[in-house]
Amino acid sequence: MSALLDALLPTRHSAPKAPRHDLYGPVHKALRRFMGDTLQRAGSADPFDDADLSDALGQVESLLHAMRSHLKHENDFVHAAIEARQPAGALQTADDHVGHLESIAALEADVLALRAAPREQRDHRMGRLYRHLALFVAENLNHMQLEETANNALLWAHYTDAELAEIHDRLIASIAPAEMMGWLRWFAVALSPAELAGMLGDMRAKAPPEVFAAVLQWVRSHVDARRWALLERALAT
Repeated sequence: MSALLDALLPTRHSAPKAPRHDLYGPVHKALRRFMGDTLQRAGSADPFDDADLSDALGQVESLLHAMRSHLKHENDFVHAAIEARQPAGALQTADDHVGHLESIAALEADVLALRAAPREQRDHRMGRLYRHLALFVAENLNHMQLEETANNALLWAHYTDAELAEIHDRLIASIAPAEMMGWLRWFAVALSPAELAGMLGDMRAKAPPEVFAAVLQWVRSHVDARRWALLERALAT
């Protein structure tokens, strides 16, 4: 395990001297939380309780939809930026994305099969879906580590923080409001209080007041009292 971590994680000497604009970090935190929560939900669902099963499968479907959308965002904006200044620089992660789309389609087929399965087959099919989802999560955790190290190193070598911020803003502008609210539900619980305050502060500076007020109310509905108090304090400074 130690050797594996040494190979995957950057050393102190290879780390940036100052924090750089990270296109991957925040959204990957949200996805890790979403994936973990969904895997737990799938594992604990009662396949013989119609309402519980439907709720669990709905969350799996929501995750798969979000993952497909996330892959498109990375392909269209982040990978495109890498390739523009380092041809073939994003080749490995782009190839991974092809495999992930195949896995998403296979998982969606598992969900449809479970929804249509006779009652006596539900337990077996639920176990199959859970195991396949666990493998998908594991693959994505490894993949995100590669993006946060190798791909970020290329982005930081070829782009200024101002340029990366501009790429980020164009990516965010491409996301429909309803989809963005879905992402915010996971950002709200996955980011550190300081990270969440920074994200919301940036949003407050760019969004109309009424839009930001709706965003803030949505975030408040998904965080506990302590987290909300920390967020309020940070946004007030």
